[in-house]
Amino acid sequence: MEQRKRALAERFLALPADKRKDFLAALQRQGVDFGLLPIVPAPAADRQVASPAQQRQWFLWQLDPQSAAYHIAGALRLEGQLDADALDASFQALAARHESLRTVFHGDANGMAVPEIRDASGLVVARLDLGAIDASERDVRARDEALRLTRIPFDLETGPLLRVALLRLADDAHLLVVTMHHIISDGWSMQVIVDEFVALYGAHVRGEASGLPALDVQYADFALWQRNWLAAGEQARQLAYWQERLGTRHPVLQLPADHVRRTVATYRAAKHGFDVPAPLVAALRQRMQQQGGTLFAALLGGLQALLHRYTGEPDIRVGTLTANRQRAETAGVVGFFVNTQVLSNRLRAEMPLSEALRQAQDCVLEAQAHQDLPFDALLDVLRPERGLSANPLFQVLINHQQEDVQPSHDLPGLHVAGVDLGATETDSRFELMLDTVERASGVVGVRMTYAADLFEPATIERLGRHYLSMLATLAEEPDRALGDVPLLSGKESRQLADWGTGTQQDHAPLVHLAFQAQARRNPDALAVLFEDEAEGLSYGELERRANRLAHRLIAQGVRADDRVGLAVPRSTDMVVALLA
Repeated sequence: MEQRKRALAERFLALPADKRKDFLAALQRQGVDFGLLPIVPAPAADRQVASPAQQRQWFLWQLDPQSAAYHIAGALRLEGQLDADALDASFQALAARHESLRTVFHGDANGMAVPEIRDASGLVVARLDLGAIDASERDVRARDEALRLTRIPFDLETGPLLRVALLRLADDAHLLVVTMHHIISDGWSMQVIVDEFVALYGAHVRGEASGLPALDVQYADFALWQRNWLAAGEQARQLAYWQERLGTRHPVLQLPADHVRRTVATYRAAKHGFDVPAPLVAALRQRMQQQGGTLFAALLGGLQALLHRYTGEPDIRVGTLTANRQRAETAGVVGFFVNTQVLSNRLRAEMPLSEALRQAQDCVLEAQAHQDLPFDALLDVLRPERGLSANPLFQVLINHQQEDVQPSHDLPGLHVAGVDLGATETDSRFELMLDTVERASGVVGVRMTYAADLFEPATIERLGRHYLSMLATLAEEPDRALGDVPLLSGKESRQLADWGTGTQQDHAPLVHLAFQAQARRNPDALAVLFEDEAEGLSYGELERRANRLAHRLIAQGVRADDRVGLAVPRSTDMVVALLA
């Protein structure tokens, strides 16, 4: 049976391009699922095929070629007697083994990315000697240099898109830094590279064969197989689900920010980390087991509930990543396989938390059953507003992993240890991204990467505390309404009460007076724009309309500190009424 499937796959690829569509149609009539056919090496004429994910990276790079937001970096500390020749030979072998590591791109007549696979001879391991620096400063300098190296922009047209640097700290201490552009790699690929480097280096030092099995396929083979599989009907099936799930309205989620958003959302990245304690993780697991769910669904549901509380948006969309390596042939291949999905949860303040959790779990299960549709194919059909001001379809991402306990990577004469470079990104791809890791100790580590130009560190620290409060209530009081979950600490509640009673004095100007001053300085500047309105309100016009309404309220007897109810939908009129 397997030989027959392989023969069918090879026969399909041997056909001219215009005959393959007929072949796919014939398979469908016979009830043969193209997805069950193996991935086989593609003919040379078909190897210049970019995947949908690579096409999106090409598009994003052209918009902002200086951005480091899509760099993938890792570092190893090598302590002991390093064999420099073995290190060079190992990376030469890696580049020869994986076509992705020696691929560059150029645009065709339609501006689409076309990959070009080069030979491995161009790979050079850069060297930097820091041995002369005082020992007390050397590690700090090495980390700074490593971060600098990871942030140097890539040119997708000239390459190379893999950079390797060796920083000498002392005769017996080195820092190995590897940086790649996302268009040729992903997080799984970085682990493949580390594992194979260890095998190749050790074999070279010992004068032995590496023992690595030959790769049956390369990324270009997968890209062509994926395109044909989607064309065989899988894209239509999965796309129908996502169209129904996400609909035609695609709200932009905007968390309350400390600073003004830009029209071009290129923000500096910063990080904040904390742990979900082991007892709370155990309680969440138990709660989800009762509902037939997973810990990831609880972490997702808690995040979505918190975002609803922060924004009031009923349709909370959070992005997530899937490895997209369901096929056994792709497990050891370096390439950009990871896919992005949108997890949508429709929430209301009066909804019990148990219902929010159930919806989150259902969303996760349905997404897993429709995880192969490339995110870019979804964008092409849904056509949300795309540009540099916000990520399309979602603005917050959660990436969940289980801690991978790696075996010792010690090599002949060397002790090898991974190095966390910390904030390797200079740019934040999202306003907020959560990386959650299930650790062997029972805790879940949470790392928040956020747009430092939008949020102050104290704001993100507070958001982290509120996230823990939401998770605790999910575990302990699932019947509590989402809108009734207590998020504030005792100190925050007292501070809010002080602000409400006016007992805490400050010198901040009154809102209406500050606005009045702005209207006088810039009367013609745009102040309010609502949805698809062609024209908004200038500061001068908003001030005039608010004044007219204020005087009408005064004429009706409204005085200072009187309460006035508003029954106005979201609109420019609502802003006028609030200011009045």
